[in-house]
Amino acid sequence: MELIDLSRELTHRTPHHPAHPPVVITVWDDHHMKVTAGNTTVSSKALSISFSDHAGTHVDAPVHFDPRPGAASIDEVPLENFYTSAICLDLSHVPLKHAITVAEMEEALAKSGQEIRPKDTVMIYMGTNDRLWGDPRYPHDFPGLALESVHWLADKGIGMFGVEAVSPSPEGELNFQAHRACAERGITHMECLFNMDKLVGRGRFRFVGFPLKIKGGSGSPIRAVAIFE
Repeated sequence: MELIDLSRELTHRTPHHPAHPPVVITVWDDHHMKVTAGNTTVSSKALSISFSDHAGTHVDAPVHFDPRPGAASIDEVPLENFYTSAICLDLSHVPLKHAITVAEMEEALAKSGQEIRPKDTVMIYMGTNDRLWGDPRYPHDFPGLALESVHWLADKGIGMFGVEAVSPSPEGELNFQAHRACAERGITHMECLFNMDKLVGRGRFRFVGFPLKIKGGSGSPIRAVAIFE
């Protein structure tokens, strides 16, 4: 069995979507602080962490982009939605800021030699981290899906899809339209994935990415993992 970590590290002030608060990590206790109880002296280390429910590698809950009463928060989404069969499509050749068309999605699917099955997780590798990680353009210049491509995935019956960038579609109006389309079609997506290049050309795998049980959460950081048996 091979496990591939698809998550980014959560670090202090890690790159994030401009609309969300930053990750703030500080030391709460450290080993230079000794505590004595009776004849025993001990030390411990602990961190204080403040972050958005959309920090780092994360999944959006329906309530994040669906204003209708009853839209599910992250603690209400069934756990089986985060333990699925998955494939990866290679779109790493597309230009930055590009909106990937249905024709391009179909070509990538054909090249993968796979099919999209109901409830699949579909990873879409766009080479975002290769080109933008560590660059000030990272939160802005990423490629993503055209609106019709979001609907194309929904028509295939997927459960969710995943991207490396902070949003599923290029920055601006199209990104808001993509979020709204996910709400309308009953699918969701993950953002800020890593190591997707290690999935290309390897066929079908098991995806695991459980969220934190945040009551009322509009999303959650996840530890995303690809498992090849």
